[in-house]
Amino acid sequence: MATEPSQIPIERTSIRPRAAVVRDALGVGVAVGLSGFAFGVTSAGAGLSLAQTCVLSLLVFTGASQFALVGALGVGGNPAAAVAGALFLGVRNAFYGLRLAQLMRLPRAVRPLAAQWIIDETSAVAMAQPDRRSARLGFAVTGASLYVLWNLTTFLGALGAEALGDPSAWGLDAAGPAVFLALLASMLRGRQEVLVAVLAVALALACLPLLPAGVPVLVSALAAPIVLALTRRPEASR
Repeated sequence: MATEPSQIPIERTSIRPRAAVVRDALGVGVAVGLSGFAFGVTSAGAGLSLAQTCVLSLLVFTGASQFALVGALGVGGNPAAAVAGALFLGVRNAFYGLRLAQLMRLPRAVRPLAAQWIIDETSAVAMAQPDRRSARLGFAVTGASLYVLWNLTTFLGALGAEALGDPSAWGLDAAGPAVFLALLASMLRGRQEVLVAVLAVALALACLPLLPAGVPVLVSALAAPIVLALTRRPEASR
């Protein structure tokens, strides 16, 4: 009888982590997926059709790049510069992929499909798990819930914006930048991150009247190496 109580916690611990992973993954998927409304409105305001907006979310599926692309196009930016800025923001997903490949070790047949879901949120949930099984589960649930909800709300947002007419007349054109800033704010957890954000904003604002739309975003990327060089210099001298 002495062994029976010890068996109960073991059975429970095999169930609780799985339920907790699903709960956390769904929470992230729902919370972020709802911001697709803002993207749909922003894209429609930038002049993209309903079909173009939906295809962009289905194929690209990375919010920061999508907002950057339609934002640059919306202010009359060069399409090449808009695409370059979007691609630059999406490069980080390749680095996530390298880490997740080691962590999850998915079968080869599944990897091309999983690559479509490698974004900030799915990577954060997967990397926060203590074991491979939980990482796979967290990645799958976050990716599935976020992909479905993001595309659904994108469609509804674009459809609503088309029905209302000019989004700027309703103040809806500010929805995209507001969501973008909200997503960015959650990442500013350390001194370096704050410095990079401040310098990036300063560079973008300084270049805004001088360069074509979309190019200031590329210039603002210089903030990261500049801050890294300045903050590491005292340590290197020691």
